[in-house]
Amino acid sequence: MQTNNNNNNTNKGNAIKDPDNWTTGNEPMTEAQRSYLHTLAGEAGVEIDENMTKAEASKKIEELQELTGRGKEDQDRS
Repeated sequence: MQTNNNNNNTNKGNAIKDPDNWTTGNEPMTEAQRSYLHTLAGEAGVEIDENMTKAEASKKIEELQELTGRGKEDQDRS
């Protein structure tokens, strides 16, 4: 039974990877991330660091989505 639980956890881990584990996570954020961050930051009334990496930007997007009430569905439509 423990093997099945490990397989289930592995499958869940493959669906959503931690930005800290991205191979390109240390690269500069993408223009799409920058644009969406500016939208979220404006709604949240906060400033963003223009020099974030892809991984940092992804984490900040998640943080600001929670703060603003925007869901990931909104991000997919951007």
